[in-house]
Amino acid sequence: MQKLNWRRIVLKVGSALIAPDQDGCRSRYILTIAQFIVRCRARGIEVILVSSGSVAAGAHLFPSDKPRSVVMKKAMAAAGQTEMIAMWDRFFDFPSAQLLLTHGDLRDRERYQSIRETVFTLLEHGVLPIINENDAVTTDDLRVGDNDNLSAMVAAAADADALLIFSDVDGLYDKNPNLHDDAVLLPEIKSIDESIYAMAGCATSAVGTGGMKTKIEAAEKATSHGIATYIINGFKEETFTKLLAGENPGSVFLPYEKPMQDSIHWMTHTANEQGEVVVDGSFDESLEGESGCIRGDEIMEVHGEFAVGDTILVRSEDGTRLAKATANYSSCLLNFIADNEQSEFSEKMQDSIGPVISEKHIALLEKS
Repeated sequence: MQKLNWRRIVLKVGSALIAPDQDGCRSRYILTIAQFIVRCRARGIEVILVSSGSVAAGAHLFPSDKPRSVVMKKAMAAAGQTEMIAMWDRFFDFPSAQLLLTHGDLRDRERYQSIRETVFTLLEHGVLPIINENDAVTTDDLRVGDNDNLSAMVAAAADADALLIFSDVDGLYDKNPNLHDDAVLLPEIKSIDESIYAMAGCATSAVGTGGMKTKIEAAEKATSHGIATYIINGFKEETFTKLLAGENPGSVFLPYEKPMQDSIHWMTHTANEQGEVVVDGSFDESLEGESGCIRGDEIMEVHGEFAVGDTILVRSEDGTRLAKATANYSSCLLNFIADNEQSEFSEKMQDSIGPVISEKHIALLEKS
């Protein structure tokens, strides 16, 4: 038997496992997952659970013969969340804690750090963190949208060793196994490129919100942080036996040999840009030269409103997304510089304010 070397793992459980019939929570599948969590903890492995299912769990409490509006789905999430947490909690003889997050929480650096501290403190005291997106209150602007990507963001924030995405499929196939009898399961994926995304079909579950594409997106986020990511079938009991034996029961995406720095990873994969700056052709030269920064005289246009410390997109005039970065100055000041580029006053200001973006606060999208 191969010994597991996990120190900390994140488990993502889909809605189809929680409420397979959308008539409340059922222990049919998640009891096995709960037992797996108990056995992992018994081996000294810290576990963080990202559990979908609040909307599906609360659906039976509302009329099914009427169109379900966004507001009604929010109400379903609020009602179903309590049922889901209660179900998980009754399977354990150790305490658990509920954390409901939005993308707004994760993309704000201060709140992101607060989430990290809370998770680490819970783990330190033997409490199982159970995390879900706060669907009851979130808006389109603040949503992650699926718990596959949320689990990857959580795994990165928690410095996990592995992310296990439990689904209703065995893993990633080279083609849709529901349509092609000769589809082949890929046990190991060393890198993620367009050919891997091309293998992703539509969601196979009528209950969840994510399909294979969101799982690959999650794997890309996690592996770039040095986190091995598994897509595995949570409906099969042998899945958990194989995992505990150190075997791969599905598809594993191998982590980067040189993971991104935490702040760069957060900026690239978690933070949303609040605005953008358009730079001239000297962008690459300015970053690769000795200055390692972007100056005000390299900015052609400024779009959106942002403050000092906000994440912004840097793009070229042809629309190519070049980088995400932390702004050293507000959009108001940068607009003034861009609009008055040729003035003597602007030139003096550019010399005095220093770099608009510094090398240590920028993530090159093409290179990352």
